[in-house]
Amino acid sequence: MYTKTVPVFWGCFLLCNLYISSSQTIYPGIKARVTQRALDYGVQAGMDIIEQMAMEKNIPDIKGSESLEFLKVDYVNYNFSNIKINAFSFPNTSLAFVPGVGIKVLTNHGTANISTDWEIKSPLFQDTGGADLFLSGVYFTGIIILIRNDFGHPTLKLQDCYAQVSHAHVSFSGELSVLYNSFAEPMEKPILRNLNEMLCPIVTGEVEALNVNLSTLEVLTKIDNYTLLDYSLISSPEITENYLDLNLKGVFYPLENLTDPPFPPVPFVLPERSDSMLYIGISEYFFKSASFAYFTAGAFNVTLSTKEISNHLVQNSQGLGNVLSRIAEIYILSRPFMVRIMATKPPVITLRPGNFTLDIPASVMMLTQPKNSTVESIVSMDFVASTSVGLVILGQRLICSLSLNRFRLSLPESNRSNIEVLRFENILSSILHFGVLPLANAKLQQGFSLPNTHNISFVNSDIEVLEDFLLISTDLKYETSLKQQPSFHGWEGLNLISGHWRGKPGKP
Repeated sequence: MYTKTVPVFWGCFLLCNLYISSSQTIYPGIKARVTQRALDYGVQAGMDIIEQMAMEKNIPDIKGSESLEFLKVDYVNYNFSNIKINAFSFPNTSLAFVPGVGIKVLTNHGTANISTDWEIKSPLFQDTGGADLFLSGVYFTGIIILIRNDFGHPTLKLQDCYAQVSHAHVSFSGELSVLYNSFAEPMEKPILRNLNEMLCPIVTGEVEALNVNLSTLEVLTKIDNYTLLDYSLISSPEITENYLDLNLKGVFYPLENLTDPPFPPVPFVLPERSDSMLYIGISEYFFKSASFAYFTAGAFNVTLSTKEISNHLVQNSQGLGNVLSRIAEIYILSRPFMVRIMATKPPVITLRPGNFTLDIPASVMMLTQPKNSTVESIVSMDFVASTSVGLVILGQRLICSLSLNRFRLSLPESNRSNIEVLRFENILSSILHFGVLPLANAKLQQGFSLPNTHNISFVNSDIEVLEDFLLISTDLKYETSLKQQPSFHGWEGLNLISGHWRGKPGKP
């Protein structure tokens, strides 16, 4: 956790490295909590991962030299190569949090079946063949330390590794297998010695290989043609006896500007629960930064032509078929017109228990363009649209949808009667309700990617709106080959209307 007072020289250094400076936040925008239930499921699902890794692992050759006194042979040079793990069992495996340290891994009474090629050389004979190696009494313990690197990626370290195989039984195959099996027992001791020396370096190597994959995780992700989302860790994980907390920056930026929003994140505390495997807290700051970033990038500016209004509004409401004629009735127009809606400030996000609202302060201009002439303004008005935000999790994404609650129109300089202002309110309310919001919802169907690991999906998910943050409770499911998620456009379950966003063109 970083202090609020930053030395001047450190501040200067951060100014020289924009990315690193953007990840040094006092409070997170997103908190992810991993519970003991997730660790227990990790043991179960992890066996599939370990099995796949073990089958593909190239185990170093086991070489050595031993004397066979009972055969009066001074030495036998042996080499076991092409070592492959065919099957294994770790029936007693557990993961547990070590407060302030990491996650302890413990396995006991493990067994493994291994096939190998062998070669033997001695003064009396030389031969090659195949063999099966059965290991029992496999014991392993170690602590996985989780830290944050300079770029906001998680990094793993293995501490206090201890591994031992208690018993090894070699069974040779081939024409002279009866002979070789007669002196297999003396060979088992050096095999065990070599194997036990290799186990911790092998596991350490696998952890380092995993770190290479973790270093490639996209913590700064392009969401669309308007924004980037920063998922980087702002501190090393916090570990207690019952859970592990990941503090993520969780902030949106306009595509070409990585400057933090002009408002700070505020602290929030996840409730003490353990019924789900994973809890994700998404703060009000996360959504406010999204609102500010999209506003800054001009994503809330929409211009609808007569044709677009006909295509996107009239087909969605029987009452909107008269919108154009009602406006024409007021202004006695026979020329094509456009409606331009522009947010005047970033939409205001409010999260209260059970209630997620979005208030959009904006202006609306009705424009016309006579033939061979420039665009002319008919009338300009300010309004505030208050909307409720609906939430659902589909796949690995948080999907939002908007519905209109209230609409207030202000026309302070108008000379027209209050009745005409009211008529404009009804017209614009219909345009927002049946035109603009469906377009916005079609865009929102793309959703926000939730923090997750490859091949892990969310199941049994639940969403709650609490004071100043959103809480997602979910279990996890590991699949060795997750099918590609279908497109989020046109999912009937969302009850959202498909369409094309007609806002400011995105930059390539």
